[in-house]
Amino acid sequence: MNTYIAVKNRILQLCEEKRMTINKLATESAVPPSSIKNILYGKSQNPGIVTLKLLCDGLGVSLTEFFSAPEFASLEQEIQ
Repeated sequence: MNTYIAVKNRILQLCEEKRMTINKLATESAVPPSSIKNILYGKSQNPGIVTLKLLCDGLGVSLTEFFSAPEFASLEQEIQ
């Protein structure tokens, strides 16, 4: 699994846990729905840390909580 897929999966997981739609996440995080959809559908595979922080704020989690998911601990090195 690469970092992009781990980030995408984590956003979807947290939205599901919090019963939050993409539009609700957009409203809560002040990130346009199109930006979130670009991340989720692969058009934007490198979201910035500020965007991730805003999404975390909207989801009610810290960056530490966001990245504490097991999939991040097992990421392989992407630069070979």
